[in-house]
This record gives sequence, C-alpha cells and structure tokens, in this order.
Amino acid sequence: MMEDEVLLLSRPSPVPAFCWDKGKPYVGGKFSSCLNARENKLVCVTDGNSFLGSHIVKELLSRGYLVRVTIQNQAVDFEDLKGQMKEDDMNKLESVVVAKMKDLESLCDAFRGCHAVFHTSSFVDPHGISGYSEQMAFLETEGARNVIEACSRAAYIRRCIFTSSLLASIWTSSNLDRVVDESCWSSEEFCRENKLWLALGKVRAEEIAWRKSKELKVRLVTVCPGLLIATSFPHAHKETSIPYLKGGPIMLRQGLLGISDVRKVAEAHVHVYEAMDNGACGRYICYERVVQRLDEAIQLENELNIQGLVSGGRSGILSEEIHSNLSNSKLARLLYQASQMSCNQ
Repeated sequence: MMEDEVLLLSRPSPVPAFCWDKGKPYVGGKFSSCLNARENKLVCVTDGNSFLGSHIVKELLSRGYLVRVTIQNQAVDFEDLKGQMKEDDMNKLESVVVAKMKDLESLCDAFRGCHAVFHTSSFVDPHGISGYSEQMAFLETEGARNVIEACSRAAYIRRCIFTSSLLASIWTSSNLDRVVDESCWSSEEFCRENKLWLALGKVRAEEIAWRKSKELKVRLVTVCPGLLIATSFPHAHKETSIPYLKGGPIMLRQGLLGISDVRKVAEAHVHVYEAMDNGACGRYICYERVVQRLDEAIQLENELNIQGLVSGGRSGILSEEIHSNLSNSKLARLLYQASQMSCNQ
C-alpha cells in the first residue's frame, strides 16, 4: 500500500468536528477558514464503498459537507471505493477509516465529532460472492444495534439517517388491499417461512434501530428505498438486486415492486437529513415508480440480466396496468417543500 493510502486509512483523532489538527488524517489540501454552514458539518457514511453509500458520499460532497467514510475491509473495500469515486471526490474526503460493524469501539472512533451518521448497510458484499443468507440477516441486526450505540456515545450530534428498505414494509400475509405506507411493517414470521432473508434482515435491523434510538436518545430517521437501479450502469448492480427480487413475481402481481435511480435515493437521504431541523422524523418510503406491467418487468430483467426473477418466466406483453397501493406521499411532500425553500433562497 502506498504511503498516502496508509494516512488515508488511519483512525481519526478524537477531536471535535471544528478542530483541524496537523496530525489529523484527512484527504486533500488545506481547508478554507471561510466555511459555510454545510462545510462546517462533518458527517460520516458507513460502508461508503457500497452501491448506495458511494452515491450518498458524492451527493454530500457536492453540497459542501465534510465527509468521513467507513469501510470494513482495508484492502478490498478501499479499492472498491476508489473505483466508484472520481479522484477529485476522493481528494475532498475528510478521511476514510476502517470500522467493522461488530466492533463497537471502532465505530465510536469513526463517529467521533460527527454531526450526523448515514448508516447504509451492516453487511456489504459489492461483488455478490456470499449472497444474502439468514446469517447475514443476523449480522445486519447486530450492526444496526452497534451503529446506534456508537452514535449515542461518540457523535457530536446524536443524529442518524438509517437506510432500511421497502422490503421492511411489504411482506405480510394480510392487508393486501390497504395502502402500503410508512405505517406498514413486514412480518418477521412471514419472511422466515418464505426464506426472504434480505427482507428479514432489513425489518429486524430497522426495528432494533428504533428501539435503541429511543432508549439512547438518538434522533433517527429511516429511508426505505425500493429496488436500486442505475440507468447508466444497469448491470453493475446485478448481484445485489438478486436477493431483493426474491419473491419478485409476487411483488409484481401485488403492485409492490417500487424502483428508483440510486442517485435519486442518495439525494433523498440528504434532503431528509437537512429537513430534520424542520421536523422531518420517522420513516420515509422512497421509490420513483412502480413496475405495473409484465413488459416493464421483462425490460427490467433484461437490463439487470436476471431473467425470470420478476416475470416468473412468463413472456408476452401485458398492457393492462397492475393496481398498486404503494404510497411515497410523505417523502414527496418533504421533497416538494425542499424545492420550494431552494427556489426562495
């Protein structure tokens, strides 16, 4: 490893967010003393090398925030991060630190001095080698517990923006005719019976995050995105789409397959964070559109090169739209208010 990469991966010094020490590890050149409100705020993104995490990092950097990134495996994850970030963006990072989700102390070190923590996932396998199993659901839950604990102990401001999933709301054996919104929770028993391990991991992780945040007085909001896609890079997310689409034909038939461009989901995370000062709270279901026709499902499969996971192997064109009860109106209102505030500035 090169010398500058050793510096990059050093653990951050336990100093407040506004203190800049010569000995403090960071990337890039000197920072201006004339920092705006966003630039004064140090935020941390866990697993910044993940598909969503890297886009959240880029969105935060574009808005002038100081960004610290955690990775779990020094050699492999750092190379993944460099592969997903432009060199200019890498040079803007405050630091990149190794913090394993099972290691509470390393998480405390990573969060120290931060105004907010964006927790994107407790288990990341960018290459899709391991898949997502029942064991991964356990790791997801334990990681969420440790993140909230570390946020309570070490963050300068106890604030966490937590990435859950739409899967944490849609899987139940009843209420098929009701509106599926932030009040809905997937059944753990139903997920276990049907081996929906990613859904189980997400619902358990979010539930423990809410319990711990109330106990430890951490301000928490959760964003529950649908299937993440990247229009310019559809095949890049194939491996991590597979566990999401387990039960895909059922999601299609029930009008529950919400999808969204990963860049829009990253933007939503930052908007929710910025709106916390104006009352943003609770859960936010996040998707751009719902797949409601068989031909749309087949097109999605072709883009991801995962034939049959949504259509169930059926062919042909179904022009009649499937009815959907999904609702993202809570997030839509927040984004509209954010756009109005931006226009008035």
